Amino acid sequence: VYAKFNGIPLKVNAVGNPFNSNLPVLKYNNYTFTKVKDIIEIFRENNYNTEQDLSRKECAKIMAYDVMLKEKLFPALQWLDEKNVNELIRPWYCKAMPFPFNFYYPAKFERQARVIFETLYPVEDDISVIENKKCLTLLSTSLGESLYFLNEKPTLLDAVVYSYLAPLLKAPLPNPALQNHLKACTNLVTFVARISERYFSNECHEYKTKEKNAQNVKQYTHNEFPNKRRTQLVAGFFATLMMAAYALSNGILE
Repeated sequence: VYAKFNGIPLKVNAVGNPFNSNLPVLKYNNYTFTKVKDIIEIFRENNYNTEQDLSRKECAKIMAYDVMLKEKLFPALQWLDEKNVNELIRPWYCKAMPFPFNFYYPAKFERQARVIFETLYPVEDDISVIENKKCLTLLSTSLGESLYFLNEKPTLLDAVVYSYLAPLLKAPLPNPALQNHLKACTNLVTFVARISERYFSNECHEYKTKEKNAQNVKQYTHNEFPNKRRTQLVAGFFATLMMAAYALSNGILE
């Protein structure tokens, strides 16, 4: 997302996650970079920097929001709802990754999410849902009627927020409680749509075309799982976004 904002001419290779590393991985001048903060620093060294005109206060806001999203939203986004995990999230990762990584990484990610959750909320199980919704409400209030969070052009903060909200908004979640709260924050919905159309127009067009074709096929076929085809179509695109969210949440701050 950040590369799209800066118009960086990257050659993207879609691969399964290597066993000893997280995605994304950047290869540049015979060096390999596996941490998001290092990748972003390389971009900035090559004059791709959406934060160069920001104040210290605004840069601090990016760091604060990144921590908030990592602690309050990321665990619930994928791994804490049993129904979503078993019926959607785990099958997504199993499809996107080759064997044996498709067994190793989902279990690893779920353990990490639960460690964060149990550390923050050791007693009350339902408080996380309240905190998740508060997090979304805070984002909505902060954005207000602005196009982006800090100025008229997108920055790293917008990339981070988008990487969380886009999959939450579009994924066909079996339990959509948090998703419904996001949909009620109409300015955040517009924010996601704006970035998707402006910076991922090809992907959006392809997704809409496939979804339309799937609906046409559905009219003439009987499937005992009505949502199966729709789920398959969005799996690849939004599994990639979810893994991007994981990479951002683990790489920007150490």
